[in-house]
Amino acid sequence: MSIATKVSLITASLALVFGAVSCDKNGSAEQAGQKIDQAAARTGQAIEKAGDTAAVKLDTAKEAVSNKVEATGAYLNDAAITTQIKAGFLADSSLKSLQIHVTTTNGVVALSGVVGSQQSIDRGIEIARGVTGVISVESNLVVKPTQ
Repeated sequence: MSIATKVSLITASLALVFGAVSCDKNGSAEQAGQKIDQAAARTGQAIEKAGDTAAVKLDTAKEAVSNKVEATGAYLNDAAITTQIKAGFLADSSLKSLQIHVTTTNGVVALSGVVGSQQSIDRGIEIARGVTGVISVESNLVVKPTQ
């Protein structure tokens, strides 16, 4: 239930209480005042509770959005790292870059595939480590056996 709906219900309740109090001819003015004070106090408590509930929900929504933004940022950073590594492989004539697969997760780069020599493995790792944002490089590269 929205805060506006709750406030409307509380206002309507107050109107009914005020109407009932004013129609009660047997009670004294003091009793009427006490009833009004009690109704006002309950209304204030209900409004405060609704405000607290809304604040908690707002905080929860803010946290959820913040988490999504962080996750999206990490994904974009990983994609940029992977792209830079692949560009480095393409620029290096000693590597057959299409044979090396690159995946990046939270800055950790995994290289896999089959290459022609140990020098290609070493060069691939060197290029990957040279990219900004890379935390570590895991190599699952293997040298293709000679036939």
